[in-house]
Amino acid sequence: MERIITKVALFGLGKVGALVAVMLGEAGFTVVGYDTSPRTDLGFDVEPLDVRDGDGLRESLSGVDAVVSCLPFHLNIDVAEAAHDAKVHYFDLTEDVPTTNRVIELAAGNPAAAFAPQCGLAPGLIGIVGASIAKTFDEVRSIELKVGALPQNPTGLLGYAINWSPEGVVNEYLNDCEVVRSGHRQMVPAMTEKERVLIGGIEFEAALTSGGLGTMCATYEGSVRRLDYKTLRYPGHFDQMHFLFDELNLRDQREVVGRMMIDAKPPVDDDVVYVHAAVEGMKHGAPLRENFVRGYKPLTISGRAWRAISWTTAASVVGVVELVADGVLPQTGFIRQEDIGLDQLLSTRTGRHFAEQGHLA
Repeated sequence: MERIITKVALFGLGKVGALVAVMLGEAGFTVVGYDTSPRTDLGFDVEPLDVRDGDGLRESLSGVDAVVSCLPFHLNIDVAEAAHDAKVHYFDLTEDVPTTNRVIELAAGNPAAAFAPQCGLAPGLIGIVGASIAKTFDEVRSIELKVGALPQNPTGLLGYAINWSPEGVVNEYLNDCEVVRSGHRQMVPAMTEKERVLIGGIEFEAALTSGGLGTMCATYEGSVRRLDYKTLRYPGHFDQMHFLFDELNLRDQREVVGRMMIDAKPPVDDDVVYVHAAVEGMKHGAPLRENFVRGYKPLTISGRAWRAISWTTAASVVGVVELVADGVLPQTGFIRQEDIGLDQLLSTRTGRHFAEQGHLA
């Protein structure tokens, strides 16, 4: 079957975007990149573009079949609206609820293309894993999802490194979290319901954080008693963040906290991404709790070592692009992450990395 997507416009060539471009190329797509300034070090065409230039943005989509946005969340709506107007397929990594709601609206009014936001780790991969496990149960009582992007060799009281967006970290710690409790959707404060977690003999703590579930609460409301997403950290981390936000009264100074954290805890190359999904319910007539636990470490791709957070995020979105291009996923309308099968993702050229990596001894 001939692919419906062959040429992809990629917006944003930062920590993840550059690897998304590499993986798209490895998967057989032609890539044209757009960033705020031209680059010549990536092996494909990169043009300068400010996505706030509506005319330039729409012109950039002429002649492509799809767009992948790796931009900060507040710029994605502009790209999604341009994709809608150009009738090209749209993919992004956003955790932002208003952005996703706008993408849903656009998808409803554009039967000519598929719209698949939230294609990162959380939301994204973790929802695919959790939903795929849940589909094998006769009756599901709870779905508990956790992800932690951490240094392998933590130092200090925070035990952390900012390998992702500092703004994104601060937002997930402060924005209220959507969960399902007793079968109903509700909003609860972030950094609450802390619990102890052991993975491969290493102790972690997990607490509720915002944005990781995407559309799952709406999907599973009324059919499960409990659904939540928590972030994994080394023990003591959340106490330190409560001190920072509450005792030092910095909840209303998010930009200040973001700058402080990136200065105090800069990125590390020896990172690890833990993915932990657990489903409880009835299977084959008996109660069961089924776990999916992985620890993904840095990986060499196309001759270059990439951080775990970079390749796991990039592989998630590129795998979904492959599934739409090959007709495995719908080619029109809104695509929820929980409607994507883990086996489908693992069958793609890019998604195979998740099958080959991450197994705990």
